[in-house]
Amino acid sequence: MNAGFPERRSRTADKSVLIVDDEEDIRELLELSLLRMGLGADCAGTLAEARSMLDGNRYHLCLTDMRLPDGDGLDLVEHIQHHWPNLPVAVITAFGSIETAIRALKLGAFDFVTKPIELQVLHRLVRHALKLQSPGSPGTVSDNMCASARELVGRSPAMTQLRVLIKKFARNQAPVFIHGESGTGKEVIARLIHSMGARTAEPFVPVNCGAISPELMESEFFGYRKGSFTGASADKDGLFQAASGGTLFLDEVADLPLSMQVKLLRAIQERAVRPVGAQTEQPVDVRILSASHRDLARLVSENRFRQDLYFRINVLTLPVPPLRERLEDIPDLAAHLLARLAERDGNPVHTLSPGSLSALRQHSFPGNVRELENLLERACALAENNEITAEDLGIDLSDRSPMAATEEENEALDEGDDDMEEISGDECAQILKTLDETRWNRTAAARKLGLTLRQLRYRLQKWGKD
Repeated sequence: MNAGFPERRSRTADKSVLIVDDEEDIRELLELSLLRMGLGADCAGTLAEARSMLDGNRYHLCLTDMRLPDGDGLDLVEHIQHHWPNLPVAVITAFGSIETAIRALKLGAFDFVTKPIELQVLHRLVRHALKLQSPGSPGTVSDNMCASARELVGRSPAMTQLRVLIKKFARNQAPVFIHGESGTGKEVIARLIHSMGARTAEPFVPVNCGAISPELMESEFFGYRKGSFTGASADKDGLFQAASGGTLFLDEVADLPLSMQVKLLRAIQERAVRPVGAQTEQPVDVRILSASHRDLARLVSENRFRQDLYFRINVLTLPVPPLRERLEDIPDLAAHLLARLAERDGNPVHTLSPGSLSALRQHSFPGNVRELENLLERACALAENNEITAEDLGIDLSDRSPMAATEEENEALDEGDDDMEEISGDECAQILKTLDETRWNRTAAARKLGLTLRQLRYRLQKWGKD
């Protein structure tokens, strides 16, 4: 093939792709496929040639093989990340070398495709990559992104770093595991990653893994065929199919039973699912985001979570700081929440008195942002005017330090006691009534009920109220 021919084509197309592979037949296949998509294509057979072409041309995507005569695809991924961080780069890897592809994703690669290359998969990857902003251009912000970003409030160093990681992770297709305590806003962050990425126009499907009966999980995730079981009167798609082209968010992924973890691993690894009662698999195109307040690494060491699934969903890790580690954000966060409550209820916006703001800054917030919102909503209802006082908040700071309270709460979260007695409906009603009376101050409620904090948290978890 004429060495200059691809370069001429790249100049006649609106967008162009750099193909890096030492096998001529692979280069030709990729080039022809891209030309049929209306794209220009330049080809390089070595790492040195690729670097030279990158210096002299503007590209919208780079496709590179992992094995090159003078280096490997990882070297090129790092080179592009350093010099052209906005240029998506996808790696081509041999079938069965997923570990190598994951290394590339950790270095910043957009996605990967395996040999032999399926053209449908290639076209899908290219379409997603080209939806990102053009190299070197200012960041483009969609309406969806703006709506999600408004929920991520705070100017602390922790939040600044979190925004940097969200922006970086949104620019590729790698699975992201979001780890943070209950109430820190993990779903808000997952939606923001989705809305800032190439899949923003496609579905975002959240699912709470702890809320699905184990007996129904396979049919819920993968769908089923008519007649596959009693009551299956028609074909039904599952969550993977519902999220096709978009993002599937697995909230509280640690709650998946081991039997389902095996099936989920295969679906993610093979990018295909088999509905219950079907004889063949269906290809699926979804990005997997997952979250949990629990320590997955610890669960792996205790054989309560599969190690292979852990590595597959934890390609990129996004730790979410608890509210107690960014107390300087409370004024901005409280103002945001109060404005949202006022808009929802059609009321004037409440403000915080200096005393109430001081009380909030001294609180440990075991329930994080969710607890703060709950406190403010109740305070708005109790306040005699538009200024919320410390008394309106009803925070009890007398009996424990923030750090001690946090450690006790975290222990209760991680160590549920399965040997506790069954909980009656009357007891549930009494506990909820006491929590209302104490404005959901769990320590005060536990004391009034004669329970330990751990026992109270266990009951709330059982009812899905935590």
